[in-house]
Amino acid sequence: VVKNLPVSSIRDIGNFFRPVWRRTVGTLDGKSVTLDGIEHQTLRPMGDPRIHAAIVCASLSCPSLRRVPYTPEGIDAELDAAAETWLANPKKGLAVDREQNQLRISKIFDWSEADFEARGGVRGFVTHYAPPAERNWLETSGTKARIRYFDYDWHLNGMATAPRPQ
Repeated sequence: VVKNLPVSSIRDIGNFFRPVWRRTVGTLDGKSVTLDGIEHQTLRPMGDPRIHAAIVCASLSCPSLRRVPYTPEGIDAELDAAAETWLANPKKGLAVDREQNQLRISKIFDWSEADFEARGGVRGFVTHYAPPAERNWLETSGTKARIRYFDYDWHLNGMATAPRPQ
């Protein structure tokens, strides 16, 4: 994104025939990699849905970007924390409306629903990582709450004002 400023969205990078997700972003072990390949051929097949709280596409609706790198020694706790932080954000993770018996969650849960089956499905995952007050309601009164999804805002997450590298 920074190399392509000014853009209003990561989706503005690339074109119809070769969108940003399929452009080479670097090399790993001597092989060219793309954002699509990293997400769909490397990370998602590992079977841990918490990865959706950690991979970020620079848009406003993505989970917040962690300020420090993930580490091999701490990855389990770090992914738990990322999931908790994401779901604690009522604008893009989880918002509970007790009066309407409804929860609004990230569109990522809709797009990647099958990934969450390993953790009790979307509802089970959300309940497990929700803030304590929401978790309690989801486990008791909210067990049959309707799920709705936030609209996804692809605008950049605030980095548009960052200086371009020379």
